[in-house]
Amino acid sequence: MTTVAIAAGPARRHGEADAPPFALAALAMTVLAFGLRAWDFGNPVLDLDEQWYLLVGDRMLHGAVPFLDLWDRKPVGLFLLYALMRLLPGDGIVAYQAVATLFAGLTAAILVTLARRAGAAPRGAWAAGALYLLSASVIGGQGGQAPVFYNLPVALAALLTLRLPDLIDRQGGLAMARSGAAACLLVGVAIQIKYTAAFEGLFVGVAHLWALRRAGGGWWRTLGWGAAWAIAGLLPTLVAAAAYARMGASAWHAFWFANFVSITLRHGYPVAKVLGNLAGILAQIAPLILATGLAIRSAWRTRPLGGGYRLVLAWLGAALVGFACIGTFHDHYALPLLGPLAVAGAPALVRTRTLLIVLAAASAVFAGERLAMPDDARTVRDVAALVKARTGAGCPYVVMGDPVIYHLADACVPTAYAFPNTLAQAIEQGSTGIDEAAEVTRIMAGRPPVVVMSDRRRTIWNVDSLRAVRRVLRRDYALVGRFPRGTYHLIVYARRRSVA
Repeated sequence: MTTVAIAAGPARRHGEADAPPFALAALAMTVLAFGLRAWDFGNPVLDLDEQWYLLVGDRMLHGAVPFLDLWDRKPVGLFLLYALMRLLPGDGIVAYQAVATLFAGLTAAILVTLARRAGAAPRGAWAAGALYLLSASVIGGQGGQAPVFYNLPVALAALLTLRLPDLIDRQGGLAMARSGAAACLLVGVAIQIKYTAAFEGLFVGVAHLWALRRAGGGWWRTLGWGAAWAIAGLLPTLVAAAAYARMGASAWHAFWFANFVSITLRHGYPVAKVLGNLAGILAQIAPLILATGLAIRSAWRTRPLGGGYRLVLAWLGAALVGFACIGTFHDHYALPLLGPLAVAGAPALVRTRTLLIVLAAASAVFAGERLAMPDDARTVRDVAALVKARTGAGCPYVVMGDPVIYHLADACVPTAYAFPNTLAQAIEQGSTGIDEAAEVTRIMAGRPPVVVMSDRRRTIWNVDSLRAVRRVLRRDYALVGRFPRGTYHLIVYARRRSVA
């Protein structure tokens, strides 16, 4: 049986001198991140969501306002981040992927430090960073999904939180108060990238409140600092809300509905699909789950858990709540689990055999995912070229396909609801604040010069929306292109000249 030593706070302080310098960890993990991800640079179709984020960020630089001109549920901070990355040279695709890789590498470096503070041996700490990068690349984190960016401020907040046992020993009340403010502000930034980070923010705030009380803080002082930390965590979102309120009542309503109401109106996926998604995620991150299970079992049997390790488990619990709350279990929803899982599992990797088994399994999953991933970059660029050539002065309409087509074709969008799933999937029906089929009818009545469809078979299409498209396609459009896209095809229709 593997024996894992989970040191308590004071013992860990004596061992911190042999933790790798952060600059070395950052360099090593960033090099590894680029090595694992660079071959995807320039691929415009790594994930549907990040295609959309890039499109919105690009259009913000031309005056578009999220939730008004382009509708989505994600916080405006995510789109601001993509707008900033769009300022870098090129068409934005390599730029956002390179920046995301840098974020991933820095996050992994912080996990190395966190693992040492939580009681892991040096080899286990290094492995934690490597496992994070390997696992992220197989569950939708090989590009610029939101958690790839927000895991960095959350990991920094966790690093501050794991210092709390030391501060308790020193009765460092003022240092603890400052730590809580900084940690909550970091999580507040993460919340403006994706709202599910609020659960990890709750962990950070509660942990600091607990520590302040343990350090001798009175109830009134603890409550006062707790209020200040809550404000720090909410501050980025309050700033975003204030910006929309200044635009007027309609802008404020659009912001409030998109960010906080529409998700409650969204329908669920079929149970079989949800369970299938969950099973896939568990299989993909099984090496991390195995390491964490071994570490917890061994620590529980051999000695009381140290304060730092208990905090890591609490962090993992908060991340699990955030993962479960949405309930659809798309693979990238598990990205926030990888950080706490890697840190929690690091102490189990002290033995060479266990270390090699876990790393080999993670590498095998990574290699399998890479081999199975279709290379559709050329296909979508060809579709975009055809759309651009056929569009002229009008706006094409991507009904079922990749939103990056608008970006690559340098085309206008015919609707604020241009993310294809919003109008084309039944799970969104009634959750957008509009009649989705009526919006599709309006778009088609505007005679888009090009329409992009697909022959992908799914049970969750909005049949009313698709009926409104197909009725007009049969009458007024001609098939001009059919392109393979994974297991299905993208189909391009152009408006016939006789009805133009």
